[in-house]
Amino acid sequence: MGKTSDLTAVQKTIIDTLHKEGKTQKVIAKEAGCSQSSVSKHINRQAKGRKKCGRKKCTSSRDNRTLQRIVTTNPFKNVGEIHKEWTAAGVSASRTTTRRLMKDMGFRCRIPCVKPLLSKKQRKKRLAWAKDKKDWTDAEWSKVMFSDESKFCISFGNQGPRVWRKSGEAQNPRCMRSSVKFPPSVMVWGAMSSAGVGPLCFLRSRVNAAVYQEVLEHFMLPAADQLYGDADFTFQQDLAPAHSAKTTSTWFKDHGIPVLDWPANSPDLNPIENLWGIVKRRMQYARPNNAEELKTTIRATWALITPEQCHRLIESMPRRITAVIEAKGAPTKY
Repeated sequence: MGKTSDLTAVQKTIIDTLHKEGKTQKVIAKEAGCSQSSVSKHINRQAKGRKKCGRKKCTSSRDNRTLQRIVTTNPFKNVGEIHKEWTAAGVSASRTTTRRLMKDMGFRCRIPCVKPLLSKKQRKKRLAWAKDKKDWTDAEWSKVMFSDESKFCISFGNQGPRVWRKSGEAQNPRCMRSSVKFPPSVMVWGAMSSAGVGPLCFLRSRVNAAVYQEVLEHFMLPAADQLYGDADFTFQQDLAPAHSAKTTSTWFKDHGIPVLDWPANSPDLNPIENLWGIVKRRMQYARPNNAEELKTTIRATWALITPEQCHRLIESMPRRITAVIEAKGAPTKY
C-alpha cells in the first residue's frame, strides 16, 4: 500500500465520502484499498478549524497588549522589573512566561547603540557640511588623513544597561542612549588614510594644546610620510579644545598642512571610529593584566589592520554624507 502522497484521486474521494458518513478509518482503508495510516493522514490534512491541543494560555490578548506597552514605554527595564509592573496590573503570569511572551513579540535584549547629543544648531551645521561635501569623489577623500583619540580599558565587559527592542529598531531613538564627552583616561591617538594606518601614540596626560602639538610633531608627521610620501594631503580632526586652539591652528599654518573643516559631535562621519571598533572587537577576549600588556595588545591588533580595510572605510564617505543629508543632520547608523 502506498504513502499518502501516492493516493489516487479516486481513493481520496472514497476516503472523504466514507469519512463524512461516519465510517471508521479501518473500514475506510479497506474500501479505498490503502493503509489505515494513509487514511488518517489524509483526513488530518483535510481537517479545518481543528481546536488546538495543549494547555490553555494564561494571558489574554489584552494582557499581552499591556505587556507590549510596558516594554515599549521603558525598554531599558530588565525582565524582573517588567514582570513586576505587569503583574501589578492584575496579570497572573510567571517570570518565565513574561520573558517568553516578550520574545514572541519580537523583543530581544541588546546592547543599545550610542549616539551623541546634538543641538538644533549642530544639526544644521552637519547638514550644511554634508551638502557641501556631497560631490567629493573617492579620489578626493583618499587625500584626507583621518585622526582621532580613543579610550581603551583593561576590561571591555562593562557596556552599561541593555535594551529590549525588535529587529530593525537599533537606530530607533527610543532604543538608544545618548553619549557625552568624557574626560581622557587611558587614551590612544591614531591616524588612517585609504593607504593604511599610521603609528599609535599613547597619551600619558590630559591632552592640552601643547601635548597635542607634540603628538602632531612626533606621530602625525611620520604617519603622513608613511602614508603619502611627498604627495599633498588634508588633515582631519574633531573640534576638541586642544585641536581648535589658536596655537594648534598656527602650528598647521607653519607646517603648511590644510585642515578639513569638521562639524561638531560627528563621530558617525569619521571612518576611524569604525577602525577603533574593529580593534576593540578583536580584543574583546584579550585579558591584559596591566597597562603595559594592554598597550602591547593594542599595538599588535592595530598592526593587523590592512590597507584594504582602510580603503573600504574611506569609500564609505559618500554614503555617510548621504545618510546625514537624509537624516537632516541627525546622527546616523555609522
